Amino acid sequence: MLIIYSIQAQETSVKLPYYEIPPVSGEFTPGKVAARVMDGLGYRYYWATEGLTEKDLAYKPSEDGRTTRETIDHIYGLSKVIVNAPLKQFNVPSANDEKLTFEETRKRTLENIRKASGILRNSSEEDVKEYLVIFKNGDDHAEFPYWNLLNGPIADAIYHTGQVVSFRRTSGNPINPKVNVFIGKTGE
Repeated sequence: MLIIYSIQAQETSVKLPYYEIPPVSGEFTPGKVAARVMDGLGYRYYWATEGLTEKDLAYKPSEDGRTTRETIDHIYGLSKVIVNAPLKQFNVPSANDEKLTFEETRKRTLENIRKASGILRNSSEEDVKEYLVIFKNGDDHAEFPYWNLLNGPIADAIYHTGQVVSFRRTSGNPINPKVNVFIGKTGE
């Protein structure tokens, strides 16, 4: 029974988005380039978080630093901001933080990245110009162009994904050495 569960768990993790980067479209448009950035983030995040243990999730580099799990939760929050721009939805502060398992957080983060990529891939230049980052808090709101999403939440998510890779290496569980972020595939 335990062996069957292990096989099913492996099959489930393979079904998550970004086991590998999807093929390129061959055409350069603002939407397709932004989608490819999302795909690179998704692939890196998939492998940075694949096979993490409770020990890895609890790892904290210093007293005042975040744990790996807290870093992953932050990336999830960033993924919501990232997907909300092409969905044309507000980002609102949440009084009730979601209590998700690591697996749920990982899955939702990857799904948000994939959804943003899919919308962007099929977006015209005019569409991308309309993808505003909007923060709303009661009657107050602030709007920013898509440019701010690139150097803000997207770059931040890539940065923190790299931290997860570093943290897991330090906690004794390095990333799969066959991950190749340049070609977007992982060797067998």
